[in-house]
Amino acid sequence: MAKFELKLPKMGESVAEATLTNWLKEVGDTIEMDEAVLEIATDKVDSEVPSEVDGVLVERLFEVDDVIQVGQTIAIIETEGGDAPQVEAKEEAPAPEVIAKVEAPIVAAKAETPAAIESSGDRFYSPLVRKIAATENISQTELDAIAGTGKDGRVTKNDVLQFVENRTSQPTQVATSKAVEKPVAKKETKQAAPVSVNGGDEIIEMTRMGKLIAHHMVESIQTSAHVQSFIEADVTNIWNWRKKVKAEFMKREGENLTFTPIFMEAVAKALKDFPMMNIALDGDNIIKRKNINLGMAAALGDGNLIVPVIKNADQLNLTGLTKAVNDLASRARNNQLKPDDIQGGTYTVTNVGTFGSIMGTPILNQPQVGILALGAIRKVPAVIETPEGDFIGIRYKMFLSHSYDHRVVNGALGGQFVKAVADYLEAWDTNREV
Repeated sequence: MAKFELKLPKMGESVAEATLTNWLKEVGDTIEMDEAVLEIATDKVDSEVPSEVDGVLVERLFEVDDVIQVGQTIAIIETEGGDAPQVEAKEEAPAPEVIAKVEAPIVAAKAETPAAIESSGDRFYSPLVRKIAATENISQTELDAIAGTGKDGRVTKNDVLQFVENRTSQPTQVATSKAVEKPVAKKETKQAAPVSVNGGDEIIEMTRMGKLIAHHMVESIQTSAHVQSFIEADVTNIWNWRKKVKAEFMKREGENLTFTPIFMEAVAKALKDFPMMNIALDGDNIIKRKNINLGMAAALGDGNLIVPVIKNADQLNLTGLTKAVNDLASRARNNQLKPDDIQGGTYTVTNVGTFGSIMGTPILNQPQVGILALGAIRKVPAVIETPEGDFIGIRYKMFLSHSYDHRVVNGALGGQFVKAVADYLEAWDTNREV
């Protein structure tokens, strides 16, 4: 018999961790190769982790709602063959490191047995954190007072080890006092005033995705200096051209030609003209992206949004963009997106016109520096200039709302970029073949 370590696989660019949402297998269950063992969530995408071997699940190293780092061992599977890697210890990999770092304090701490650490309310402690707390004789009160630096304020291993280091380098009472006073003050500044609830009010708990979106939106506003530029585009030529070719396109390609791929093509062209809109800001460094990967915000059935990414959008023709848009939108609605489908975006487009809005002020999708909102297409009276003179006619028009990060994108660049998108749309060739 051999033991195989099932690890959290790499799930796309910049994905460093995932939350365990559900175990699909119990200890003792037989597992076949490629069979799903557990479900995880990374930001906005739910996914399954399959087994790489045939065997029996003998140990689960994490519980539901635990945050797992990429590369960490999640479970132990016992296999029949002898070619699977042997597991020398059942404890998580970080455990020996923790013990080695705090070896001196353990001698003094073993004299007392602390009460069991429990998670309560919005304060969750992973098994590893609870283990360190027990080893270091950290009380529930002390642990509750530690300011967490992890996701959503979660207390991490490093937070606990830092607390232990501070406590051992200073008198115990002083360290405890400081550890308690600082976080409490920080906590009070973050808490909003309690909301009163009347007898007929309904309390609805936010979904996991809703909480993540709320966190990302607040974080984006706190990170970037949001500025907007607006422009109105005449898309009459596009409206008439699409009406003329969409039936033939459906017959030939089996795809519905929507306005979205047309807009995506214009955005990709504008990003090639203005490459400093296709950047990311990392501290004081500007990262100029080589690829143009367009994120397209898609609405889900529960009202939440997700942003799948069209990779190398500037290298696709209109047919390729149409197929990419339809595929990602369909898989988003059916919850079939993979983690890699939402990674690597360099610029985002959101269609607020789908809901009837004529314009919007979207929030940046960090670490990107720009996002474009497409308003509803409307028939409006407009002044039409001709060599024979001006006259009033009915035109199809829409507003383009461009939000950008004013830390690195000034008003000139932000305005020129959205003007370029409008120019590409207005210059659409009505005789174009597709």
